[in-house]
Amino acid sequence: MKITRLWLLSTVAFVSSCTVGPDYKRPQFFPDTDIAYSLQLSGKEKQVNKEWYKDFNDVFLNTLIARGLQNSPDIKIAIEKLRQSRQSLRINSVQNLPTINADGSYNYTKNSIAEGIRGSTDYYQVGLDASWELDIWGGGRRLTESSLAMLRSASANLDNVKLSLTAEIADNYFKLRQAQEQLRIAKNTLTLQQDLKELVKDKYKAGLADSIALNQAEYLVQTTAMQIPELESTIESYQNSLAILLGQLPGQLQALLDNPASNPVADKFMYDLSNLYDLPLSVVRNRPDIRIAEASLIAQNAKVGIAISQLFPNLSISGFLGWQAKHLSHLINSNTDMYSYAPAISLPIFHWGALVNNVELQKSLTAEQIELYKASILTAISEIKTSAENIKQEYRRNLATVEALKAQQQVADLTRIKYSQGLLEFSDVLTAEQNLLSAQKDYISANANIYLNLINFYKVIGGGYTSI
Repeated sequence: MKITRLWLLSTVAFVSSCTVGPDYKRPQFFPDTDIAYSLQLSGKEKQVNKEWYKDFNDVFLNTLIARGLQNSPDIKIAIEKLRQSRQSLRINSVQNLPTINADGSYNYTKNSIAEGIRGSTDYYQVGLDASWELDIWGGGRRLTESSLAMLRSASANLDNVKLSLTAEIADNYFKLRQAQEQLRIAKNTLTLQQDLKELVKDKYKAGLADSIALNQAEYLVQTTAMQIPELESTIESYQNSLAILLGQLPGQLQALLDNPASNPVADKFMYDLSNLYDLPLSVVRNRPDIRIAEASLIAQNAKVGIAISQLFPNLSISGFLGWQAKHLSHLINSNTDMYSYAPAISLPIFHWGALVNNVELQKSLTAEQIELYKASILTAISEIKTSAENIKQEYRRNLATVEALKAQQQVADLTRIKYSQGLLEFSDVLTAEQNLLSAQKDYISANANIYLNLINFYKVIGGGYTSI
């Protein structure tokens, strides 16, 4: 009895420990220290807050993002994909466990007279039918490993969708505010230019200005006026885009998105540029898209083991325990019990090279996934460096637009005064007014671009989403 138990325990240990195929090891290219050097990380290891957008201090933006994360169809789709992956893992993890079914049947056979056997036979049968395909070579365990990796991929995908949605809402929001501020400036400018046209008209009536100046004044007014419909159309487009991102019908956010008392892009947002490099060492590998790439590599690596396991013999056991009787009323008693068992082994002999070629196929697919993982890391590093540099350069550009606007505002003011005094031609006023409007648009665009570049920066560093 002791020998039998020892043999049984040894068999179970062998079955549970033998797993063919390569175990996953993270590729050794691009160590974290090299990545940190490439990104010029400060070493302060400051963790990124998932609610980074709240640093903009805009209650409207915070409300939009909260609604989007709750109601967006994209978020709900990603959640369902995560649930599907979880169920697939549960299904695949029990593929090689014993299964038991309750069976009941009635069998009737009429014998052929040609065989020399007259009459017929019939019987009832009920009991438990069990089967077990032993996972000797670990193919089932590799399947579970692959499914677990895909579950992690689905989890990272949900983070990626949340990050992308947050960034897209913020991006559209500040572009909307930029268009609204430009519209406000255009309307104010139009009012001033209409007043200027009236001045020209008065001079024309008094014989102090010619028709050329009057037509130039009209041209200036109409040139500014024709920008207003385009800006209003742009505003409508961004409002509709935000509604779709939030899972709402276009037009339902108009009350929330109308011009606020103070527009954030009217002034420059101040950001400490030294914080650009206060990132954790794992900033690249924790990006949701990088986690997806690595999970795909892990899943594919496990498929190599599944393919190799199909080259080896397959052992299965099936059995039946129950009762069998000719009459249903006498089916279950001590004289009708019966059982059967049937161990079986299947050895692949000749499959025209399909099994061997499948192993090579899975190895090639794994090699491809390694290169995809490598490429995704390179892309991430490049995006982070580029985004940080864009923010620094945008602040430099912003300083230039501020000074340009100040200078052009003075030119426009002096030009109006001198024209009213008869010291300049209206063509000088025309040029000054056009340049002023252009300088105002550049200034608002530069302010908005600071927000847009910061949004992109938080997106490319993973937005605070990390692996569990």
